[in-house]
Amino acid sequence: MSDSKVYTDYFFDEPVFDLHDGGYIPLEKADFPDKPLNIPAAIKPDKVEGNDVYYTITAQEGETQILPGAKTKTWGYNASLLGQTIILKQGVHYHVHLVNELPEVTTFHWHGLNVTGPIVDGGPHAPVYPGGSRDIDFTLDQPAQTDWIHPHPCPNTARQVWNGLAAAVVVTDTEEAKLPFPRNYGVDDIPIILQDRNYHDNQLDYKADYDVDGTLGKYALVNGTINGVFDVTTQRIRLRILNGSDRREWRLHFDDDHEFTQIASDGGTLPEPVRFTKLMLTCAERAEVIVDFGDKKPGDVVTLMSDDTPIMKFKIGEYAPDNTKLPEHLTTIDAPKVTPGLPVTKTVMSGMDDQVRLDGKLFDMQRIDRKQKIGDTVLWDVVNTNEMDGGMIHPFHMHGCQFLVISRNGKAPYPNEHGWKDTVGVNAGETVRIAVQFTKFGVYMYHCHILEHEDTGMMAQIEAYDPNHEHKYHLLSMDEMNHPSK
Repeated sequence: MSDSKVYTDYFFDEPVFDLHDGGYIPLEKADFPDKPLNIPAAIKPDKVEGNDVYYTITAQEGETQILPGAKTKTWGYNASLLGQTIILKQGVHYHVHLVNELPEVTTFHWHGLNVTGPIVDGGPHAPVYPGGSRDIDFTLDQPAQTDWIHPHPCPNTARQVWNGLAAAVVVTDTEEAKLPFPRNYGVDDIPIILQDRNYHDNQLDYKADYDVDGTLGKYALVNGTINGVFDVTTQRIRLRILNGSDRREWRLHFDDDHEFTQIASDGGTLPEPVRFTKLMLTCAERAEVIVDFGDKKPGDVVTLMSDDTPIMKFKIGEYAPDNTKLPEHLTTIDAPKVTPGLPVTKTVMSGMDDQVRLDGKLFDMQRIDRKQKIGDTVLWDVVNTNEMDGGMIHPFHMHGCQFLVISRNGKAPYPNEHGWKDTVGVNAGETVRIAVQFTKFGVYMYHCHILEHEDTGMMAQIEAYDPNHEHKYHLLSMDEMNHPSK
């Protein structure tokens, strides 16, 4: 590790960073008192029977003390805001009772989980109506990683996330458990859910803040906390960073340019650790990093920044010396071989504002746009036709799988893109080639993860099919999803 390169740039194309958008709202330093960083509680099972674990996840209304004064009306999963962290283990069979106590239809989308679609996956075809519930079950068969759960009802995903629905999902396995990573949840292993919001008399008003190109807020929230402070009690800490924003890109660095090491991306552990002083995440991307505060003494404060704005503090306390070193090699990625004889699939993200399209079309819930056979590995070229002058980065997300990034405009992926991913930021005028394989049957979404673009219709559907077992689907219309027949 001592001789490995330290990267000091954000990699993405600076001319199309969101801060150049005409409607960009910069983060402001919040003139409010510091407060302890909220660490979401880990969910407790309803019961455990052998290899079967039962959870209840409830989407609910609540009130949260975010700003001084009146509490903010918010939504959350088993909590007033965001949600309890859902812990899953590879090989375990989960039974999940999904409950909707909100005043409108919602869905529960497992972003990053390799589960069947569209019902278990929780896209728009799996509505849960007010006062209603839905039961799903699945066996978790993917490696350790950080995922998340959020709503996915068309066309209200962005507003429901803005209201607070977003919870971390932590997948564990026996292989990752052997690596020298911090993993004491809430002590040296913490979720960092990044979002931005505006408040109107301490309340959210999505309609007032709405931007069709992606809604932005002036205050940075980490785990729902403004000006959060985390008390560091160990030399090394693991941050599971999630860009849970509707639109904002987060360009992260410490105020003292402290180094940190990325150990995992969306789909789990990277082949090799990657050292940084700066890290940029587009919407829905995740990065697990380890920060070693061994050069700090009790009483020191290190501030995490996005661009020039402080977003949270790490207050260094007493800690035991820790000489743990990361190995040069963390895991082996068994890249599937591309299935011979199949053409490259091309999908095109175009436009901005209300002119966004995917392959020139708007989303239709009853239209299957593509099909791919389970087990086939297919190269996809994901194209962003925006121009560099005035264009933007579109984060591309696929449900139901993790993919490998092969190249960017024919060149190597970024250094931290050599692991499994389900979301990739595509620069304006760029083609990102990915290798895609589905292992579960289902109808799945693929779309831009700027949530307002998704809601506007920058989304399509693919059926992952098994030629030996036909599966039939009832694809709801948007009207049927939002207004069920009595």
